[in-house]
Amino acid sequence: MKLIFRYLKPFIFASTLCIILLYTQAMTELSLPNLMSDIVNVGIQQGGVESAAPEAISREGLEFASLFMTEQEKQQVEKHYLLITPDSAQAESLIQIYPILQSKPIYLLNMENIKENDLSRQNSLDTLEEIFGRSALAFVRFMQSMDEGGLPWHQPANIQEGNNDGPKISENKQDSSAVLRDMDASALYQLVPLLRRMPPEAFENAIKEAAAADSSLAKQVGTALGRMFYAELGVDLYAMQRSYILRTGAYMLLVTLLGAAAAAGVGLLASRIGSDAARMMRRDIFRKVESFSLEEFDRYSTASLITRTTNDVNQIQMVIIMGLRMMARAPIMGIGGIVMALEKSVSLSWVIALAVLVMTGVIALIFTIAVPRFKLMQKLTDKLNLVSRESLTGMMVIRAFNNQKHEEKRFEHAADDLRTNNRFVSRIMTILPSGMMLVMNLSTLVIMWAGAREIERSAMQIGDIMAFIQYAMQIIMAFLMIAFMFVMLPRALVSANRIIEVLDVQPAIQDMEQPVTLAGGCRGEIVFRNVSFRYKGAEHDALHNISFTARPGETTAIIGSTGSGKTTLVNLIARFYDVTEGEITLDGVPIQDLTQQELRSYIGYVPQKSVLFTGDIDSNIRYGKQQASSREVAQAAEIAQAGEFIRQMEEGFDSPIAQGGANVSGGQKQRLSIARALVKRAPIYIFDDSFSALDFKTDAALRKALRRHTGDSTLLIVAQRISTVMNAEQIIVLDEGKMVGIGKHSDLLKTCREYREIAESQLSGEELA
Repeated sequence: MKLIFRYLKPFIFASTLCIILLYTQAMTELSLPNLMSDIVNVGIQQGGVESAAPEAISREGLEFASLFMTEQEKQQVEKHYLLITPDSAQAESLIQIYPILQSKPIYLLNMENIKENDLSRQNSLDTLEEIFGRSALAFVRFMQSMDEGGLPWHQPANIQEGNNDGPKISENKQDSSAVLRDMDASALYQLVPLLRRMPPEAFENAIKEAAAADSSLAKQVGTALGRMFYAELGVDLYAMQRSYILRTGAYMLLVTLLGAAAAAGVGLLASRIGSDAARMMRRDIFRKVESFSLEEFDRYSTASLITRTTNDVNQIQMVIIMGLRMMARAPIMGIGGIVMALEKSVSLSWVIALAVLVMTGVIALIFTIAVPRFKLMQKLTDKLNLVSRESLTGMMVIRAFNNQKHEEKRFEHAADDLRTNNRFVSRIMTILPSGMMLVMNLSTLVIMWAGAREIERSAMQIGDIMAFIQYAMQIIMAFLMIAFMFVMLPRALVSANRIIEVLDVQPAIQDMEQPVTLAGGCRGEIVFRNVSFRYKGAEHDALHNISFTARPGETTAIIGSTGSGKTTLVNLIARFYDVTEGEITLDGVPIQDLTQQELRSYIGYVPQKSVLFTGDIDSNIRYGKQQASSREVAQAAEIAQAGEFIRQMEEGFDSPIAQGGANVSGGQKQRLSIARALVKRAPIYIFDDSFSALDFKTDAALRKALRRHTGDSTLLIVAQRISTVMNAEQIIVLDEGKMVGIGKHSDLLKTCREYREIAESQLSGEELA
């Protein structure tokens, strides 16, 4: 995780903005079920009546509602309602809304008497709604108790026995709001004289039951009574319902669009942050690998470095993108969903708790099984890349020895290991969404079953159940997102550790804190003083006690049997490795005191294995000196004996070069590599067995041209052929890492047995003489 946070530092502002947008998206998604619930509950079931406390009520209506209020509640109501008479100044503007005001006075909710700040205002409105709701419910409970007791409450003077216009009582006590079904205000007001003659104690039980009842039930009954009051005032109930549904629907659409915009913004920012972080990561890995000495390249295979730069970085990129889109959103959705669901119903919270418990167990089980497999996956990917690279680069050798079947088996074995591991992980991961969907569907069924009972006893409304189901789905989806991140994290953490392993490598060869510079330019004198070198982990020295001087204007040739340390020796000059003992100096300055960049800027190097890059001939030669003119490029090609075959190509210097120089021969590749070094015009040239693919005629012509071109430069030539080195001013003979001879060709034939054996194996008797 440290790696991820390290690369997210430059994107703090963008990440913060992303989190803000995620919060916005989550809040919009959490508000949608509530809005849907309001449309169902208020818009459809309650006919658009939002509150049990009516905005306007007739004098008779207020008198009726007050019968089931306490004295304190009556005072509270009287404080917030203002009497409006037909001849008052306010009546003119209110008649269109409340037509009854033309002939009768009404009470209007007085907003001015409610306290200024919004919180106190809302509290006052909530108090009024509770008072009217409890009053309506107390009336219903009283009517139900009277009906069950068989008391003759229904026979006052103006209500004749058998009159069907009297109030109808629902026999189901649970369906309290049904008591007011099919009733109108006039039927209720007929009961007022009878109710007034009753002692206050007659209402005590009903008021106590109403006070103890669920607030949701009181609100439902209160809004049903409020709808009756509005109808009495002449309010267009259809228009009220339609207006509420359209208004809430429009707000719901606006919230949806805002959530969609936030989601689009999050996707854009997350993708940008992830891709930029991945680009920076690849850049840093590449820069680190460029600083590696050959010792580090010996430790990490090319296939492994490629996998770390591509596949591993891709894993980190995906975690960053999905983390920004999910990891920050999931907790908001989960916690917010739980809070909102509890607001709808505490009694159904056990369903969510059970679902969360089951999901946590499933995630923990899958996580325990899958993590070791994810760690193995990257190693198997490395192995497959290694086998693929070896097979592709060594295809000629494979075909030459008819080993295609063997390589196919190697590849199939590596691919089968990766496939088996991936298939196992995929099967485990398939269980996760399936298990989550099962939990989600079972939760929905249980919520619907338990919710039906809540609706039956009027503790919840249909819209609340619908919203509760959606919140339950959001909570489960939040856990699904968390589970998905837990699936990705193990593999990403493995990739992060592999990347950190490369980035934290301290190269064995580093520049000094205060390096020295060759102020007067480089003459090219190289001195080895008692130099020994041993590869890391080896038991014996690859070079032991080597001492010689390579002077400007002279050719120093190095010859010896295979494995004698020739390439190792020239690699020490360019500081691809550092000496184990002794010292190498350039113009009297230890090469460790120079920066690697300055040291190598003085060297024109041709490696043992010629390497060309994708492009054309011109770009490959200019690789040694980007600012070289066309004349310098052509001259270097002529000296390297490459001019003839370049002219034979249709496009000349613009002829394309395939990856690794696959479309040119070995000799052509060597000559282009030599031209690349020569165009640099360096004071030191190193040719590491660079003439081996050339015929004798081309070899001789090239060495003759080199002598004219290099002038005062120091030449070091590693060779296997005596003809290549016999004209050198100084020949060094190596055998098993030790210098067994040094001198000119004629002298070494007499004084060095190893050199003479090499010469006798290549030259005729006349040439030796």
